[in-house]
Amino acid sequence: MEITEKVAYLKGLAEGMELDTDKKEGKLLAAIIDVLDDIALEIEDIKDEQAELADGLDAVSDDLEDVEDVVFGDDDEEDDEYYEDELDEDEDCYATTCPTCEETIYFDESILEDGEVVCPNCGEKLEFDLGSLEEDEEPSDEE
Repeated sequence: MEITEKVAYLKGLAEGMELDTDKKEGKLLAAIIDVLDDIALEIEDIKDEQAELADGLDAVSDDLEDVEDVVFGDDDEEDDEYYEDELDEDEDCYATTCPTCEETIYFDESILEDGEVVCPNCGEKLEFDLGSLEEDEEPSDEE
């Protein structure tokens, strides 16, 4: 049941009760019902305008999609494959856990070479000592 129908029902109830609109209470109830009727009609107008705007937005969105297809091409799958290949060819990605906030931080080799990274979550400065790793990687003379 729509709001306008509910207000019409209230009007019918008020008329059926034969409210005396000459008395204060009757005048008040009649005024309230009239305001409710006005509000219900405004809401109905707003709903109609909103539906019209939604239809217009859908049409614009469809037109924009057509323009995007013409400008950028409609080969979305090829784009996805290209970006996946690019990610595979990029430098190695490293991760560590921040001891302060316990969030995982991802960084590339350039950050690793700098020897420090700032946690984007809490601002904690994490330092890396690569000296021990380089010593492990050097071939031993005993072999």
